[in-house]
Amino acid sequence: MANAYTPGLKVTGASRIQKRRRLSILGEVLVNIGDIVTPDIPVAKAMIPGNPTSINVSNALSCEAEDIEQYMVKKQGDPVKANEAIAIQKTFFGLFTTTCVSPVEGVLEHVSAVTGQVIVREPAVPIQVKAYINGEVTEIMDREGVVIETKGAFIQGIFGVGGERDGILQIAVEKDSDVLDGQHIKPEHKDKIVIGGSLMTGAAIRRAHEIGAAGIVAGGVIDKDLVDYLGFDIGVAVTGHESIPLTLIVTEGFGQIPMAHKTFELLQTLDGMHASINGATQIRAGVMRPEIIVPNEDIDVVESAVSDGEMEAGTLIRCIREPYFGQLAEVVDLPPELRVVETGARVRIMNIKLRNSGEVVTVPRANVELIEE
Repeated sequence: MANAYTPGLKVTGASRIQKRRRLSILGEVLVNIGDIVTPDIPVAKAMIPGNPTSINVSNALSCEAEDIEQYMVKKQGDPVKANEAIAIQKTFFGLFTTTCVSPVEGVLEHVSAVTGQVIVREPAVPIQVKAYINGEVTEIMDREGVVIETKGAFIQGIFGVGGERDGILQIAVEKDSDVLDGQHIKPEHKDKIVIGGSLMTGAAIRRAHEIGAAGIVAGGVIDKDLVDYLGFDIGVAVTGHESIPLTLIVTEGFGQIPMAHKTFELLQTLDGMHASINGATQIRAGVMRPEIIVPNEDIDVVESAVSDGEMEAGTLIRCIREPYFGQLAEVVDLPPELRVVETGARVRIMNIKLRNSGEVVTVPRANVELIEE
Protein backbone atom coordinates (compact mmCIF):
# COMPACT_ATOMS: atom_id res chain seq x y z
CA MET A 1 0.00 0.00 0.00
CA ALA A 2 1.31 3.48 -0.90
CA ASN A 3 2.31 5.76 1.92
CA ALA A 4 3.93 9.17 2.40
CA TYR A 5 5.33 11.38 5.14
CA THR A 6 4.28 14.88 6.20
CA PRO A 7 4.61 17.17 9.24
CA GLY A 8 2.00 16.51 11.92
CA LEU A 9 -0.50 18.69 13.73
CA LYS A 10 -0.84 17.28 17.24
CA VAL A 11 -3.98 17.11 19.36
CA THR A 12 -3.40 14.90 22.37
CA GLY A 13 -4.49 14.79 25.98
CA ALA A 14 -1.42 12.92 27.18
CA SER A 15 2.01 13.83 25.88
CA ARG A 16 5.54 14.32 27.16
CA ILE A 17 6.39 17.92 26.31
CA GLN A 18 9.85 19.49 26.17
CA LYS A 19 10.49 23.19 25.67
CA ARG A 20 13.88 24.72 24.95
CA ARG A 21 14.14 28.15 26.52
CA ARG A 22 17.14 29.80 24.90
CA LEU A 23 18.65 33.29 25.03
CA SER A 24 19.35 35.13 21.78
CA ILE A 25 22.90 35.86 23.01
CA LEU A 26 25.14 34.23 25.61
CA GLY A 27 24.24 35.09 29.17
CA GLU A 28 23.57 33.45 32.53
CA VAL A 29 21.36 30.49 33.43
CA LEU A 30 19.41 31.15 36.63
CA VAL A 31 18.10 27.67 37.52
CA ASN A 32 19.49 24.18 38.12
CA ILE A 33 18.62 20.71 36.86
CA GLY A 34 15.73 19.33 38.88
CA ASP A 35 14.22 22.74 39.71
CA ILE A 36 10.44 22.96 39.40
CA VAL A 37 9.45 26.13 37.57
CA THR A 38 6.28 28.06 36.77
CA PRO A 39 5.60 30.10 33.61
CA ASP A 40 6.63 33.48 35.05
CA ILE A 41 9.98 32.37 36.56
CA PRO A 42 13.05 33.71 34.70
CA VAL A 43 15.33 30.81 33.75
CA ALA A 44 18.10 32.78 31.98
CA LYS A 45 19.18 36.38 31.51
CA ALA A 46 21.63 38.42 29.43
CA MET A 47 22.58 42.00 28.64
CA ILE A 48 22.24 43.18 25.05
CA PRO A 49 24.82 45.87 24.22
CA GLY A 50 23.26 49.29 23.75
CA ASN A 51 23.15 51.10 20.42
CA PRO A 52 26.35 52.92 19.37
CA THR A 53 26.06 56.62 18.57
CA SER A 54 28.76 58.24 16.44
CA ILE A 55 29.62 61.89 17.21
CA ASN A 56 31.73 63.93 14.79
CA VAL A 57 33.86 65.90 17.23
CA SER A 58 36.22 67.39 14.62
CA ASN A 59 33.27 68.95 12.80
CA ALA A 60 31.72 70.24 16.01
CA LEU A 61 34.99 71.91 17.06
CA SER A 62 36.12 72.84 13.52
CA CYS A 63 39.47 71.17 14.08
CA GLU A 64 41.56 68.47 12.41
CA ALA A 65 40.78 64.88 13.25
CA GLU A 66 44.22 64.24 14.72
CA ASP A 67 43.76 67.16 17.15
CA ILE A 68 40.56 66.02 18.89
CA GLU A 69 42.28 64.08 21.68
CA GLN A 70 43.72 67.23 23.22
CA TYR A 71 40.19 68.67 23.50
CA MET A 72 38.49 65.60 24.95
CA VAL A 73 37.22 66.07 28.53
CA LYS A 74 35.86 62.52 28.56
CA LYS A 75 38.19 59.59 28.00
CA GLN A 76 37.57 56.12 26.67
CA GLY A 77 35.54 54.12 29.21
CA ASP A 78 34.10 57.20 30.96
CA PRO A 79 30.35 57.34 31.63
CA VAL A 80 28.54 60.11 29.75
CA LYS A 81 25.17 61.74 30.36
CA ALA A 82 22.91 63.07 27.64
CA ASN A 83 23.85 66.68 26.69
CA GLU A 84 27.04 66.45 28.74
CA ALA A 85 30.23 67.93 27.26
CA ILE A 86 32.66 65.37 25.89
CA ALA A 87 35.09 67.82 24.20
CA ILE A 88 35.80 71.54 24.75
CA GLN A 89 37.94 73.83 22.63
CA LYS A 90 39.03 77.21 23.97
CA THR A 91 40.54 79.89 21.74
CA PHE A 92 41.89 83.43 22.12
CA PHE A 93 43.13 82.81 25.64
CA GLY A 94 39.86 81.24 26.72
CA LEU A 95 37.66 84.09 25.47
CA PHE A 96 35.83 81.78 23.03
CA THR A 97 34.70 78.28 23.87
CA THR A 98 33.30 75.60 21.56
CA THR A 99 31.69 72.58 23.16
CA CYS A 100 30.74 69.19 21.75
CA VAL A 101 28.08 67.34 23.76
CA SER A 102 26.82 63.77 23.67
CA PRO A 103 23.23 63.44 22.45
CA VAL A 104 22.78 60.21 24.43
CA GLU A 105 23.61 58.66 27.78
CA GLY A 106 26.11 55.83 27.84
CA VAL A 107 29.82 55.05 27.93
CA LEU A 108 32.45 56.65 25.70
CA GLU A 109 33.66 53.58 23.84
CA HIS A 110 36.05 54.81 21.16
CA VAL A 111 37.97 57.93 20.11
CA SER A 112 39.35 58.07 16.55
CA ALA A 113 42.14 60.47 15.61
CA VAL A 114 41.69 59.27 12.02
CA THR A 115 38.03 60.12 11.44
CA GLY A 116 37.66 62.72 14.18
CA GLN A 117 34.68 60.85 15.59
CA VAL A 118 33.91 59.25 18.93
CA ILE A 119 31.44 56.50 19.73
CA VAL A 120 29.18 56.56 22.77
CA ARG A 121 27.55 53.22 23.55
CA GLU A 122 24.10 53.50 25.12
CA PRO A 123 23.38 51.47 28.30
CA ALA A 124 23.03 47.72 27.89
CA VAL A 125 19.48 46.37 27.72
CA PRO A 126 18.66 43.49 30.07
CA ILE A 127 16.70 40.57 28.61
CA GLN A 128 15.42 37.44 30.24
CA VAL A 129 13.78 34.20 29.19
CA LYS A 130 10.95 32.89 31.34
CA ALA A 131 9.98 29.25 31.83
CA TYR A 132 6.70 29.64 29.83
CA ILE A 133 5.30 26.34 31.19
CA ASN A 134 4.96 24.56 34.51
CA GLY A 135 7.55 21.81 34.58
CA GLU A 136 10.95 20.50 35.62
CA VAL A 137 14.35 21.68 34.39
CA THR A 138 15.89 18.59 32.78
CA GLU A 139 18.86 20.05 30.90
CA ILE A 140 21.16 23.07 31.14
CA MET A 141 22.60 24.64 27.99
CA ASP A 142 25.67 26.45 29.30
CA ARG A 143 25.16 30.24 29.16
CA GLU A 144 22.32 29.74 26.67
CA GLY A 145 19.25 28.41 28.44
CA VAL A 146 17.46 25.30 29.65
CA VAL A 147 15.15 22.48 28.64
CA ILE A 148 11.92 22.21 30.62
CA GLU A 149 9.86 19.03 30.58
CA THR A 150 6.29 18.36 31.62
CA LYS A 151 3.44 15.94 30.98
CA GLY A 152 0.02 17.03 29.85
CA ALA A 153 -2.26 17.96 26.97
CA PHE A 154 -0.73 19.39 23.81
CA ILE A 155 -2.92 21.00 21.13
CA GLN A 156 -1.61 22.71 18.00
CA GLY A 157 -3.64 25.21 16.01
CA ILE A 158 -3.37 26.07 12.34
CA PHE A 159 -2.78 29.82 12.76
CA GLY A 160 -2.28 32.35 15.52
CA VAL A 161 -1.03 35.79 16.49
CA GLY A 162 0.39 37.10 19.74
CA GLY A 163 3.18 35.74 21.89
CA GLU A 164 3.53 33.54 24.96
CA ARG A 165 0.91 33.87 27.68
CA ASP A 166 -0.60 31.72 30.39
CA GLY A 167 -3.88 31.56 32.28
CA ILE A 168 -6.86 29.43 33.23
CA LEU A 169 -8.79 27.82 30.36
CA GLN A 170 -12.47 28.73 30.39
CA ILE A 171 -15.08 27.37 27.96
CA ALA A 172 -17.44 30.18 26.91
CA VAL A 173 -19.76 28.28 24.51
CA GLU A 174 -21.73 25.04 24.63
CA LYS A 175 -20.90 23.42 21.28
CA ASP A 176 -18.00 23.30 18.84
CA SER A 177 -20.25 24.97 16.24
CA ASP A 178 -21.17 27.97 18.44
CA VAL A 179 -19.93 31.45 17.51
CA LEU A 180 -17.97 33.28 20.21
CA ASP A 181 -19.32 36.85 20.19
CA GLY A 182 -18.74 39.90 22.36
CA GLN A 183 -21.62 38.98 24.66
CA HIS A 184 -19.82 35.76 25.65
CA ILE A 185 -16.81 37.65 27.05
CA LYS A 186 -17.45 38.53 30.70
CA PRO A 187 -15.45 40.56 33.26
CA GLU A 188 -14.52 37.27 34.96
CA HIS A 189 -12.58 36.32 31.83
CA LYS A 190 -9.83 38.76 32.79
CA ASP A 191 -6.47 36.91 32.57
CA LYS A 192 -8.29 33.81 31.29
CA ILE A 193 -7.85 31.88 28.02
CA VAL A 194 -11.34 31.88 26.50
CA ILE A 195 -12.43 28.88 24.40
CA GLY A 196 -14.96 29.42 21.62
CA GLY A 197 -16.50 27.21 18.95
CA SER A 198 -16.63 27.81 15.20
CA LEU A 199 -15.65 31.48 15.15
CA MET A 200 -14.23 34.34 17.23
CA THR A 201 -15.92 37.53 16.01
CA GLY A 202 -14.30 40.95 15.83
CA ALA A 203 -16.55 42.03 18.72
CA ALA A 204 -15.30 39.12 20.84
CA ILE A 205 -11.68 40.03 20.12
CA ARG A 206 -12.22 43.68 21.02
CA ARG A 207 -14.15 42.79 24.18
CA ALA A 208 -11.43 40.34 25.28
CA HIS A 209 -8.89 43.12 24.72
CA GLU A 210 -10.93 45.53 26.85
CA ILE A 211 -11.39 43.22 29.85
CA GLY A 212 -7.79 41.96 29.76
CA ALA A 213 -8.19 38.33 28.71
CA ALA A 214 -4.98 36.38 28.12
CA GLY A 215 -6.16 34.85 24.85
CA ILE A 216 -8.88 33.31 22.70
CA VAL A 217 -8.99 29.89 21.04
CA ALA A 218 -11.65 29.11 18.43
CA GLY A 219 -12.15 27.15 15.23
CA GLY A 220 -11.90 30.12 12.89
CA VAL A 221 -11.68 33.86 12.44
CA ILE A 222 -12.72 36.21 9.64
CA ASP A 223 -9.52 37.62 8.14
CA LYS A 224 -11.01 41.14 7.95
CA ASP A 225 -11.82 41.07 11.68
CA LEU A 226 -8.22 40.04 12.42
CA VAL A 227 -6.76 42.76 10.18
CA ASP A 228 -9.07 45.38 11.69
CA TYR A 229 -7.92 44.44 15.20
CA LEU A 230 -4.21 44.29 14.39
CA GLY A 231 -4.21 47.38 12.19
CA PHE A 232 -2.18 45.67 9.47
CA ASP A 233 -2.40 42.70 7.12
CA ILE A 234 -0.85 39.35 8.00
CA GLY A 235 1.83 38.11 5.61
CA VAL A 236 3.72 34.84 5.40
CA ALA A 237 6.46 35.83 7.84
CA VAL A 238 6.59 34.52 11.39
CA THR A 239 3.76 35.75 13.61
CA GLY A 240 3.88 35.92 17.39
CA HIS A 241 5.72 39.23 17.72
CA GLU A 242 2.67 41.46 17.33
CA SER A 243 2.34 44.24 19.88
CA ILE A 244 -1.06 43.13 21.19
CA PRO A 245 -2.12 42.29 24.76
CA LEU A 246 -3.74 38.93 24.00
CA THR A 247 -2.98 35.80 21.98
CA LEU A 248 -5.40 34.52 19.34
CA ILE A 249 -5.32 30.90 18.10
CA VAL A 250 -7.53 29.31 15.44
CA THR A 251 -7.58 25.53 15.25
CA GLU A 252 -9.22 25.06 11.84
CA GLY A 253 -8.72 28.05 9.52
CA PHE A 254 -10.12 31.34 8.23
CA GLY A 255 -13.89 31.76 8.16
CA GLN A 256 -16.55 30.16 10.33
CA ILE A 257 -15.40 26.55 10.77
CA PRO A 258 -16.62 24.36 13.65
CA MET A 259 -13.74 23.35 15.88
CA ALA A 260 -12.81 19.69 15.36
CA HIS A 261 -15.09 17.75 17.72
CA LYS A 262 -12.20 15.84 19.28
CA THR A 263 -10.31 19.09 19.96
CA PHE A 264 -13.35 20.73 21.54
CA GLU A 265 -14.07 17.66 23.67
CA LEU A 266 -10.47 17.65 24.91
CA LEU A 267 -10.63 21.36 25.78
CA GLN A 268 -13.87 20.74 27.67
CA THR A 269 -12.09 18.20 29.88
CA LEU A 270 -9.38 20.82 30.53
CA ASP A 271 -11.82 23.58 31.50
CA GLY A 272 -10.56 25.38 34.62
CA MET A 273 -6.98 24.14 34.30
CA HIS A 274 -3.89 26.31 33.93
CA ALA A 275 -2.48 26.49 30.40
CA SER A 276 0.34 28.13 28.46
CA ILE A 277 -0.34 29.36 24.92
CA ASN A 278 1.73 30.78 22.09
CA GLY A 279 0.33 32.17 18.83
CA ALA A 280 3.62 32.10 16.91
CA THR A 281 3.05 30.66 13.42
CA GLN A 282 5.26 29.99 10.42
CA ILE A 283 3.94 28.15 7.36
CA ARG A 284 7.16 27.78 5.40
CA ALA A 285 10.50 26.06 5.91
CA GLY A 286 10.82 25.33 9.62
CA VAL A 287 7.07 25.01 10.25
CA MET A 288 5.93 26.53 13.55
CA ARG A 289 2.41 26.13 14.90
CA PRO A 290 0.46 27.96 17.60
CA GLU A 291 0.06 25.78 20.66
CA ILE A 292 -1.86 25.17 23.86
CA ILE A 293 -0.05 23.29 26.63
CA VAL A 294 -1.90 22.14 29.76
CA PRO A 295 0.52 20.49 32.23
CA ASN A 296 -0.80 17.55 34.25
CA GLU A 297 1.76 15.41 36.06
CA ASP A 298 -0.93 12.94 37.18
CA ILE A 299 -1.56 11.49 33.71
CA ASP A 300 0.08 8.45 32.14
CA VAL A 301 1.71 9.23 28.80
CA VAL A 302 0.88 6.77 26.04
CA GLU A 303 2.91 7.06 22.86
CA SER A 304 0.87 7.97 19.79
CA ALA A 305 0.18 5.25 17.24
CA VAL A 306 1.16 7.76 14.56
CA SER A 307 4.91 8.08 14.11
CA ASP A 308 7.30 10.00 11.88
CA GLY A 309 4.49 11.68 9.92
CA GLU A 310 3.47 8.53 8.01
CA MET A 311 0.30 8.75 5.89
CA GLU A 312 -1.76 6.08 4.17
CA ALA A 313 -5.36 5.56 3.03
CA GLY A 314 -7.73 6.59 5.83
CA THR A 315 -5.25 8.91 7.61
CA LEU A 316 -6.82 12.11 8.95
CA ILE A 317 -5.20 15.26 7.58
CA ARG A 318 -5.83 19.01 7.34
CA CYS A 319 -5.33 21.16 4.24
CA ILE A 320 -2.96 24.10 4.79
CA ARG A 321 -3.21 25.80 1.37
CA GLU A 322 -6.02 27.29 -0.68
CA PRO A 323 -8.59 26.44 -1.99
CA TYR A 324 -9.25 24.00 0.88
CA PHE A 325 -7.31 25.81 3.63
CA GLY A 326 -8.31 24.59 7.09
CA GLN A 327 -10.58 21.76 5.95
CA LEU A 328 -10.30 18.29 7.50
CA ALA A 329 -10.08 15.33 5.15
CA GLU A 330 -9.14 11.66 4.93
CA VAL A 331 -6.57 10.24 2.57
CA VAL A 332 -8.19 8.21 -0.22
CA ASP A 333 -5.05 7.16 -2.07
CA LEU A 334 -1.50 8.29 -2.84
CA PRO A 335 -0.73 7.95 -6.58
CA PRO A 336 3.03 7.39 -7.02
CA GLU A 337 3.42 9.29 -10.29
CA LEU A 338 4.12 13.03 -10.56
CA ARG A 339 1.30 15.30 -11.74
CA VAL A 340 1.35 18.80 -13.25
CA VAL A 341 -0.51 21.31 -11.03
CA GLU A 342 -1.89 24.77 -11.86
CA THR A 343 1.47 26.48 -11.31
CA GLY A 344 3.05 24.22 -13.94
CA ALA A 345 5.16 22.34 -11.42
CA ARG A 346 5.32 18.54 -11.42
CA VAL A 347 4.63 17.34 -7.89
CA ARG A 348 3.45 14.31 -5.96
CA ILE A 349 -0.26 14.51 -5.25
CA MET A 350 -2.87 12.77 -3.16
CA ASN A 351 -6.61 12.20 -3.44
CA ILE A 352 -8.50 13.17 -0.31
CA LYS A 353 -12.10 13.11 0.87
CA LEU A 354 -13.23 16.37 2.49
CA ARG A 355 -14.98 15.84 5.83
CA ASN A 356 -17.53 18.64 5.38
CA SER A 357 -18.81 17.86 1.88
CA GLY A 358 -17.67 14.30 1.21
CA GLU A 359 -16.13 15.52 -2.06
CA VAL A 360 -13.01 13.75 -3.29
CA VAL A 361 -10.38 16.22 -4.53
CA THR A 362 -6.75 16.12 -5.60
CA VAL A 363 -4.12 18.23 -3.83
CA PRO A 364 -0.30 18.35 -3.70
CA ARG A 365 1.10 16.35 -0.79
CA ALA A 366 2.94 19.47 0.42
CA ASN A 367 -0.43 21.19 0.95
CA VAL A 368 -1.54 19.02 3.87
CA GLU A 369 -0.43 18.19 7.38
CA LEU A 370 -1.11 15.21 9.56
CA ILE A 371 -3.38 15.40 12.59
CA GLU A 372 -1.81 13.29 15.33
CA GLU A 373 -4.41 12.41 17.96
